[in-house]
Amino acid sequence: MTKKIDGVIEAARYKNGQITIVRAYEWRGAAFSDRILLERKTLLERLQKGQQYLTGSREEFHAGTFKTGKPVLIIKLDDRELLATNQNATHDELEEIPVF
Repeated sequence: MTKKIDGVIEAARYKNGQITIVRAYEWRGAAFSDRILLERKTLLERLQKGQQYLTGSREEFHAGTFKTGKPVLIIKLDDRELLATNQNATHDELEEIPVF
C-alpha cells in the first residue's frame, strides 16, 4: 500500500441504513490514537479532503498493529453521498466490521 493511512475504522453504528457514528483509530504522526468516535459528518469531511480510512481491527497484544481491510469510499448515488467499501453499494455499508 503506497498511500498513507489516516485512520482505521473498527465498528459502526447505523440508523435507517445510514452510518451515524464510527469507532476508529487515527494516525497521529508516529503512532495511532486511542479509540475515538467520529460522527458521519466529520468522517465525510475528512474523506472529501483526501484522507484515507480503512476498515480493520486492532491485533490483540500488538499495540498499534492492525489487520486492515477495504478502503472507505464516498459513493455518489443520485443526490446522496454514501459511505461504503463496495462501489456498487445502494446504502451505507462498511463490510467486515461489527455494529456497536
